[in-house]
This record gives sequence, structure tokens and C-alpha cells, in this order.
Amino acid sequence: MLKRHIPLKSLNTFGFDVEASMFLPVADTAILQNVWKTNLLSMSSPLILGSGSNILFKGDYPGLILQNLISGIDVVSENETHVCIRCGGGEVWHNVVMYSIQHNWGGLENMSLIPGTIGASPIQNIGAYGAELKDVFEELDAFDMWYGNMVKLKAADCAFGYRDSIFKQSGKVRFFITHVTLRLSKNPQVNVRYGDIASILEEWGITKPGIADVSRAVIHIRRSKLPDPAELGNCGSFFKNPVVRRETADALCAAHPDAKRFDQPDGTTKLAAGWLIDKAGWKGFRRGDAGVHEKQALVMVNYGTATGAEILSLAREIVEDIQAKFHVTLEMEVNTR
Repeated sequence: MLKRHIPLKSLNTFGFDVEASMFLPVADTAILQNVWKTNLLSMSSPLILGSGSNILFKGDYPGLILQNLISGIDVVSENETHVCIRCGGGEVWHNVVMYSIQHNWGGLENMSLIPGTIGASPIQNIGAYGAELKDVFEELDAFDMWYGNMVKLKAADCAFGYRDSIFKQSGKVRFFITHVTLRLSKNPQVNVRYGDIASILEEWGITKPGIADVSRAVIHIRRSKLPDPAELGNCGSFFKNPVVRRETADALCAAHPDAKRFDQPDGTTKLAAGWLIDKAGWKGFRRGDAGVHEKQALVMVNYGTATGAEILSLAREIVEDIQAKFHVTLEMEVNTR
């Protein structure tokens, strides 16, 4: 049922006190078909909302918000080595990770505790600790809001990149992702090479880790570094790690030997945005109720009554300062509306 003037404070993890002009919960595809017939989708600038964990509202949203509440996890195919599960777009990502671990199906464990829903995961090509969605992605089903029909998209159709996809480019404001199918391994090979996973497992005395151990280590690391949105408004990582030319990274590291870099197979280098922000002196900075988290410089926080405009203004100031000091351009990972 279409609702009007709905408060969104509990539906965005920054906790901004804003409202939507129109709001429609979507629990099945029939609702999308029906609303498309009214021409409301073409007239109201629709915004698709999952759990609100990667969005910054600059103010009240004047159009229509569609909240993805489509649920369900079903095995759709399997063989001796792999299983494919089809997940409703409204399923919480971490719940799906836990479901896979309970069945000892590998591929998601390094992405434990990433906030958000399954339906939002292809948009960002979410990833963490050496794993990305594209590594386990099989296909997705989506409602095409331009033409009013269901479509099926494979990985090549989605144009996955680093925290990027067609859904942030040419397909923006076009597809409502109803289901995502993931291909998981029945013979999982753990990946402990990234971040502090290996050292945490060693500290715990685990020498032959399984996927449940890796997941537990990732959860431990994330909880130690990232604030809980229920306690402090934030959307997780606010900035992407910048990918630069190898020469740019070499020059930066020559000037700052402690800089964190990750050379890529294509000849580029990924730099740690958190290191850049920390080195520039922004970690723990606060202006009013808008600030940078004291433990993780990648995270912008709302200490109480900050507005989206105030958070965005501070973020842009940080981007300009990083450019001036290091000649590196930071990009915001969060979606602004």
C-alpha cells in the first residue's frame, strides 16, 4: 500500500531525521507490476531502499521510495562441487552469509557482517578482505522500471568493477533487483591473506581454519574497528580506496614509506583511503555532530543531530585536502540523495 510522508530516521543508518514524500513496501513482484501500470514510476523519481546502510539523505526525499522486502533463500541447483542459492532481494546480507556457513558452503565468509541487503549487493559489487560479490555471482532477476518487465542479468551484463556496476552507471534508477543467485563451493578454500585475519586466527590458536573460523575473525575485526550504527550513526566505509597509476603510488610511497599500497594485476595500485585520511589529520575530527570516526578514518559519523548536508560538506572538504596534500582523488562510496 502506498504511504505518504513517511519518516525515514529508522530506515537510514546515519539516523537522519528526514521523510519520504511517498513510500511503497515491495514484498513481491506483483506490486511492481501494479505500480508500473499507474505511471507512478516514470513520474516520481523512484529510489530503491534496502536497509538504508549506504545512503546519505541531504534532506527530505521528494519522490517515491520503494523498499525491497522480498524474502526467501532457495537452492536452485547443485552438483558435486557447487551449489547455487537464489535469495530474495530483501534478505539481510549477513543472514545469507551465516546460512551459507551453516551448510559449509564457501565463498561469502570474508564478506561477513557487511551491512545491507542482498538486493543492494550487486549495485556496489560489495567486497571485503580479498573477496567481492562478483566472485560468487551467478545471476540476478530484476524488474525493469523503464519497460515494466522482468529481466535476468548475468555477470557480464552487470559490468562489475571496484565498488561499481551498471546499476550505478547506465542502469541507475532502472532496475529493481528482486533476487540474486550465488554460486558457492561445497569444497571451500579459505582465504586468510588479507588484513588481520591470519594474525587473529593465530592469536586464537587456530592453525587449520574453516570458513566459520574466517567468518568469526572477520566479524571480530569489523566490530573492533567499525561503529555500530545502532549506537552511532554511520554507513560504514564512506570512501572508496583510490586506484591510481603505479607511478603515482611510487611517488607517494617515496615521500611516505609508511603508506599502504596494494599493487593490482593490471598495473595500477590501490591505496588505502583510511591511511590517507588519517595521515592528513582528519581521523577523529568533529565539527558539531558531523565527524570522522576516531578508530576508522574511512567512516563518517553522525554524533546525534548532524544533517546529511553537514556530513557531505565535511566529506568534500576531506576530498579537497587529500587532493592538495597527496595528489590523489578520493571518491565517495555512499549514495547521496
